[in-house]
Amino acid sequence: MLNWIYWGKLYNSKFQAQTLQQRLENDAWIYGYESPQEIEVFRSKRGKYGVRFLL
Repeated sequence: MLNWIYWGKLYNSKFQAQTLQQRLENDAWIYGYESPQEIEVFRSKRGKYGVRFLL
């Protein structure tokens, strides 16, 4: 069973969350970490944006 892992911060703009998403994808590639299976930006009920991923 796969569970989402949520990044600990919500952002005011979708652009900020997408920047973190790209950073997570590129850091795994550059530094040799295990890359998450899926990374996505989501919108909370209060209208802020966050990042969640599956390992």
